[in-house]
Amino acid sequence: MTEAWTSVEQVEAKTLKALFAAEDDRLQRLTLEEAGIRFDFSKTHLSAQAIAAFERLAEAQDLAGARDALFAGAEVNPTEGRAAEHSAERGQGAPESVARSSAFHARMRALIDAIEAEAFGPVRHILHIGIGGSALGPDFLIDALGRDAGRYEAKIVSNVDGAALEEAIADFDPHATIIAVASKTFTTMETLLNTRSALAWMEQAGVSDPYGRVVALTAAPDKAVEFGVDETRILPFSETVGGRYSLWSSIGFPAALALGWEAFEQLLEGAAAMDRHFRLAPLHRNAPVIAAFHDRYYANVRKSQTRAVFAYDERLRLLPSYLQQLEMESNGKSVTLDGAPVGRETSLITWGGVGTDAQHAVFQLLHQGTHLVPVEFVAAVEPGHALDEEHHRQLLINCFAQGAALMAGKSSEDPHRNYAGDRPSTTILLDRVDPFTIGALLAFYEQRTFVNAVLLGINPFDQFGVELGKSMAKAIDNGEDLGFDPSTKALMARAFGE
Repeated sequence: MTEAWTSVEQVEAKTLKALFAAEDDRLQRLTLEEAGIRFDFSKTHLSAQAIAAFERLAEAQDLAGARDALFAGAEVNPTEGRAAEHSAERGQGAPESVARSSAFHARMRALIDAIEAEAFGPVRHILHIGIGGSALGPDFLIDALGRDAGRYEAKIVSNVDGAALEEAIADFDPHATIIAVASKTFTTMETLLNTRSALAWMEQAGVSDPYGRVVALTAAPDKAVEFGVDETRILPFSETVGGRYSLWSSIGFPAALALGWEAFEQLLEGAAAMDRHFRLAPLHRNAPVIAAFHDRYYANVRKSQTRAVFAYDERLRLLPSYLQQLEMESNGKSVTLDGAPVGRETSLITWGGVGTDAQHAVFQLLHQGTHLVPVEFVAAVEPGHALDEEHHRQLLINCFAQGAALMAGKSSEDPHRNYAGDRPSTTILLDRVDPFTIGALLAFYEQRTFVNAVLLGINPFDQFGVELGKSMAKAIDNGEDLGFDPSTKALMARAFGE
């Protein structure tokens, strides 16, 4: 591995203009079309030499074997002794795992059919309560795809701040609301507290059986029954499906209900198409693999610390937030699978926003700042509105112009108006924003995250770093003294009068 990394780190640095001049086939080699998405990596510093070096690293790290193990349902999460079977949720995995996922999906569809047949009584509102992956995935899907669905009004609540729940239910009719409670363990403090408050809201409104309007989405059905949920209204999913990879499972219930089952199936089909591409395409023509090479190049060769993602489509405005958890919770690690220090940078810090708003906020730093930030533009050819087509034309013009400007720069005798250029960007252009394409897009990001982890030799499927702060919060709640520092003690005294 050390020799392979040395080869990567010794790649000759060339400017983007020099790479285009030297490589006649550069645009063709670094542009991929898959599942209704165009991936243009040509305005990155990935030279043919760099890609060859990364391919040698991938071989040294046995990326092919790790990929096979992932889809075979092998134990790829050794710190928790588990497989990672989110791909089985879309039909790409071990036969027994795919069959189990299909059975869980059938159970979910049956419950949705019952709701649509008004077995719960009239339903107009969906209140989805979760946190982390149990909220970010459904929130993104419904915001991106549900604006014209016209089926149910759905709100996602994750923050334990009561203001979030109050805002969500302000215009809801408690007698026409379904509460979906998403928690893998069904012990998540924030989720259960929000659920109890939502049930109290229903009780105060005179709903005769609030618990009868709860649907539990969990890998721990027994815990949901203990909480008071009817077992016929529990939608299980496998323990081998991680939270930030779970929107394909019953965690996707509010999206499947709000968008319709056909849309949910198309989402799974799009993700499956990207999975097949990842499994079968050669490394130099494999979108998740090339994207991971890009990430490693900028983090480990050019020493970038962040990666910016800008959605040039209002429907994709929540994508940067979704990716923050997927990428940083997965690969924000400092030790390898065997517990040794990694010895190099792992996850880039993911941030971003929405174009064209961001152009008037953060693009100053991208064009003239001192940080080298690889930028990712995500846009769609078809607009998401019926207004004058000039709106969408100007949106895409701005998107393409920003990538061109980052690369080209502009010289000026006035240093304040000088743009260095040679700043990298990737453009991901969707044919349209629909369930199939969104499924493919999200699966691309998942598999990209996995490839990054394999190249680094880390585990992308545990998240022990999330637990320390939560355990300390629990200790404070229980009145335990963990020898907190003077600052923390003073803050508690000021806030709680202790």
